[in-house]
Amino acid sequence: MKGNRRRETRIVHVGSHPEKFRGVMNPPVYRASTVVFPTVAALREASKNRFDTVYYGRHGTPTSFALEEAMADLEGGHRSVAVCSGLAAITVALMAFLKSGDHVLLADTVYDPSRRVAQFLDTLGIATSFYDPMIGGAIADLMRPNTKVVFTESPGSLTFEVQDIPAIAKAAHAAGAKVLLDNTWAGGHFFKPFDHGVDISIQAATKYIAGHADVMIGLVTAKNENDWHALKTQSALMGYCASPDDCYLTLRGLKTLDVRMERHQETGLLLANWLAKRSEVATVLHPALPSCPGHDVWKRDFTGSSGLFSIVLNEVAAARVEAMLDGMEIFAMGFSWGGFESLMIPANPTSIRTATKWQSAGPLLRLHAGQEDPEDLIADLEAGFARLGGAA
Repeated sequence: MKGNRRRETRIVHVGSHPEKFRGVMNPPVYRASTVVFPTVAALREASKNRFDTVYYGRHGTPTSFALEEAMADLEGGHRSVAVCSGLAAITVALMAFLKSGDHVLLADTVYDPSRRVAQFLDTLGIATSFYDPMIGGAIADLMRPNTKVVFTESPGSLTFEVQDIPAIAKAAHAAGAKVLLDNTWAGGHFFKPFDHGVDISIQAATKYIAGHADVMIGLVTAKNENDWHALKTQSALMGYCASPDDCYLTLRGLKTLDVRMERHQETGLLLANWLAKRSEVATVLHPALPSCPGHDVWKRDFTGSSGLFSIVLNEVAAARVEAMLDGMEIFAMGFSWGGFESLMIPANPTSIRTATKWQSAGPLLRLHAGQEDPEDLIADLEAGFARLGGAA
């Protein structure tokens, strides 16, 4: 598709090639392991170009290639790699640019499984240091001669600190390090990573990209060809391939990302502002609200907000919080997010922070605003607050 088409148009059409599939708009599901070749010469040629052609099922099929094409276009990168989960995407991205003896900096607010990957890196002789996500350009003081990667996640998991990615990228690049970003919160829709100095963008496409709570998949997008080749080589080495059915469902979900994200944003903001007025709530941690750390950076760099945010309650007994959550009718308790359903879970960041200290007035609840009617969601929350206060 021509590069001058607007985002809303491109997302509908990129990755679709009806001219290749007898007029069919969505690429078919290619379930393949073995791929056969008519001649030795054809086999040899395919082997030389195994990442760019249908060579073996694990390396990709027309289904995964279509998804990767669409994702790279969405984020503005060179090319993408589809893998079997968001955690696989994080692992592949780190392993592609680290080796024994290297050092990596991870934001202290990253998704908890990212912290656990650091434990795995330690067994390989790769050192990890956690840093304050609000450090900005002062991260230059933490760079070592062997620092090869600065891993960012903005906003941060659970507490939603918005990082100054351009300032961090400038310092990291000056020291010769790659900048990796977990961009899942913005879905590739509200933040364009490569316009802000990021080298590698990571998506748990399980969430907003697929969008229907029924797929496990990850996507990694590189800014340039060399980095893409490193990612593709690493994913092939580790055997981290995405299933063709999941690639198909994710590409189908991607077509409606624009309209879904707008609804998530609208409902999320409505709920966040309503919650900010509740006497039971001490703080709302939503990047679009001034109460969230890094709000000014969000206003500068992001074009919108998703449906995921947290609230901090005033001090209250744990039993009352459980009564609130156990009785919710629409807000379900479950991990992940980004699907059509609204979710709410309790969380305690205290035990997992090492570079910063989490302190709050009371318990933290993470909410995901789904596709339900906002008034019904508010009614569910109102009933929940009644239980929190001790009402039957």
